[in-house]
Amino acid sequence: MEKERNFSHSTIIEQALKLAEETGEVCKAVRKHSSLSIDPTSMTGSIGEELADVLIYVAAIANRAGVDLAEALRAKERVNETRSWTT
Repeated sequence: MEKERNFSHSTIIEQALKLAEETGEVCKAVRKHSSLSIDPTSMTGSIGEELADVLIYVAAIANRAGVDLAEALRAKERVNETRSWTT
């Protein structure tokens, strides 16, 4: 996708900053979904659209860092399974 859209030149730092921006847009979409006030001039997509954008940037960062996301998720879950969770 990045090559098709001419974004492959972005650095890992630029991608991380864009991820942070997209995370904010997820929060805004949740506010909108929950009928909380948001800036009426703000262009906010659905929660699903904004989460997809987050996933795109996560994948871009993983690609630049040489991280296999599927393996990273499995490894992290193995660690999480040994933890105690409180609510």
